[in-house]
Amino acid sequence: MVLNYIWIAFFLIAFVVALARLVFFGDVNVFTEIMNSTYDSAKTGFEISLGLTGILSLWLGVMKIGERGGMIDLFSRGVAPLFSKLFPDIPKGHPASGSMLMNISANMLGLDNAATPFGLKAMQELQEINPDKSKASNPMIMFLVMNASGLTLIPVTVMVYRAQMGAVNPADVFIPIMIATFAATLVGVIAVCLKQRINIFNKAIMGFFLGMLVIIGGTIFAFNSMPQEKANIVSGLAANIILLSVIVLFIVVALRKRVNIFESFIDGAKDGFKTAVTIIPYLIAILVGIGVFRASGAMDFLMDGLRNLVALTGMDTRWVDGMPTAIMKPLSGSGARGMMIDAMKTFGADSFTGRLSSVLQGATDTTFYIVAVYYGAVNIKNSRYTVPYALLADLAGVLTAVFVAYLFFG
Repeated sequence: MVLNYIWIAFFLIAFVVALARLVFFGDVNVFTEIMNSTYDSAKTGFEISLGLTGILSLWLGVMKIGERGGMIDLFSRGVAPLFSKLFPDIPKGHPASGSMLMNISANMLGLDNAATPFGLKAMQELQEINPDKSKASNPMIMFLVMNASGLTLIPVTVMVYRAQMGAVNPADVFIPIMIATFAATLVGVIAVCLKQRINIFNKAIMGFFLGMLVIIGGTIFAFNSMPQEKANIVSGLAANIILLSVIVLFIVVALRKRVNIFESFIDGAKDGFKTAVTIIPYLIAILVGIGVFRASGAMDFLMDGLRNLVALTGMDTRWVDGMPTAIMKPLSGSGARGMMIDAMKTFGADSFTGRLSSVLQGATDTTFYIVAVYYGAVNIKNSRYTVPYALLADLAGVLTAVFVAYLFFG
């Protein structure tokens, strides 16, 4: 619903701005440029979608190997001690714990198709023990904030789009995204813990927090001490080593489970092909809307205004061009994806803006969509403090994304 209004607004605002340019500035070419942008954007959306087929098939094939090899179960067992402390209101052994673990584990592995069914099942089971069926319970809020913070270890989608847009090393944003999404999750979980008076000094919780801080702090310290060129080389190398190691790990684990690895890959690759074809109309729609908005001059007017405000503070203004992705992400995943693609198309996939938009896309998740779908599934009317705390996590992810973008690509 939100994306519907945003898409309509793109066209209405573009028309008003173009009319003003024609009437007050005598720009007789503006409407021609807008219409040409619709054709170019539609063509670009179609070409990108088709080009995604091979890469998306590859990664969904790999993910299917991991899924059938039991990687979700493995992750679930690993984080089970932490979950029992973060959700003290859930009775021990309740099935909701298992569904939530599976959902978070699937999200961390980038298995969106598997994560959503587990998440909806978890909400139904949490609703069974919810004393007020119309109001979100404490476990529901913690679960939703964790989902909205977008904790993902393997940002497959972002890397796929970067590859399609011509990035020299599509995985160069892997480590920055990991740092940004860790920061978002850390802030969101700590904030909810304090609100719900959960003891954050518990051994399992403190170990989780300290572990994340060590990873984030250690990575930032290591790359901050390197020259910019060396940091780019090392981060790209590290990211590709990690990704290849993940593929090998999935294969080895599946091999031990006696899974037919090749058949699993083929099944996943088929899903990748279907996904690439399915997103064609959605991608064309959002890219055409953004193209019209940009061709009218409305996007430049908006960004120039924000850029001038930032310049008054004496700060560098390059990060401003990545903000459309950050602003759109809590509202719409497909809208943010369109903004990211538009940034890479306009400035280049390997430009600072192109990389920053990619990191912002992977740093958080679609807060309002998640809240609407998950709470709507169990008829929750009062979300209490879910949205502000989820947006706090989003803000932490955005700020961290900008910081690490300057650190790695500045």
